[in-house]
Amino acid sequence: MDNIKPVLCVFCGSSHGRDAAYASAARRMGTLIGENGYNLVFGGGYVGLMGEVAHAAREAGAKITGVLPEFLRHLEPPVENEEKVVLTPDLQTRKNLMLSAADAFVALPGGLGTMDEFFEVITSGQLAVFAKPIVLLNTGGFFDPLVALLDHVVAEGFARNDIGGLYHVASAPEEVIDVLRRMRNRVA
Repeated sequence: MDNIKPVLCVFCGSSHGRDAAYASAARRMGTLIGENGYNLVFGGGYVGLMGEVAHAAREAGAKITGVLPEFLRHLEPPVENEEKVVLTPDLQTRKNLMLSAADAFVALPGGLGTMDEFFEVITSGQLAVFAKPIVLLNTGGFFDPLVALLDHVVAEGFARNDIGGLYHVASAPEEVIDVLRRMRNRVA
């Protein structure tokens, strides 16, 4: 990873989803990553929202690093050319590398893999494994049910009341950048 610029880890779908707003927000997020002096680490596939974010970030000047399990290489073709792709033997190694490389995390709409990655980082935050910003880009209210579930988990006594402070919900890519700026002392 490039240690000069902070590294954002983006979790998102390897497909585009049903709403065109997801791809638009992913492209805008990628552009803002590059324009605001961040580098990107992501799941490595150059498809779906992952591809949208990575392509836009690279075009805006960010260095991008994809981390891809070898067995997914044929399903999620990696970035090519001058970009860095790290192949791993499994999903757990992929997550460990992405988590250790990142200064902050942003989750965009996605499927089970995105949810797994989000829960990995929020659990790590809750257990004080690290104190890195976590932001949900809630395009079109995509994460509203997840936030409601987290509130329910707290209400039922299965998580501390303060887990809401471990993550931020942003409605637009610009708001994600604003959150990260406010937390600059934690993302540098």
